[in-house]
Amino acid sequence: LSQDFIRAARARGLSEFKVLKHALKNAFIPILTMMGLQFAILLTGAVLTETTFSWPGMGTFLLERIKYVDYTTIQGTIVFFAIFVSVVNLVVDILYALIDPRIRY
Repeated sequence: LSQDFIRAARARGLSEFKVLKHALKNAFIPILTMMGLQFAILLTGAVLTETTFSWPGMGTFLLERIKYVDYTTIQGTIVFFAIFVSVVNLVVDILYALIDPRIRY
């Protein structure tokens, strides 16, 4: 809250709520970037967790199909994961356009 744009907003007489809203909007941009990047890692970690604790799920299903060399199901599962990650990245890009005033589509 010691950046120049925050001091300028306070100098213009904005209320503390609006100044805080402005600051949080700018602070959320790098957080949003990391959320988008961490999602694919989270999905990979879920596969590892399911395998470790023998929980039934997509990761366990994928590893079981790899063991039985079922190529069609392996491809379908990987395509599902890829589409899911792509949709999350699309949502992150849309949120970028809503949050960051420098980005125009």
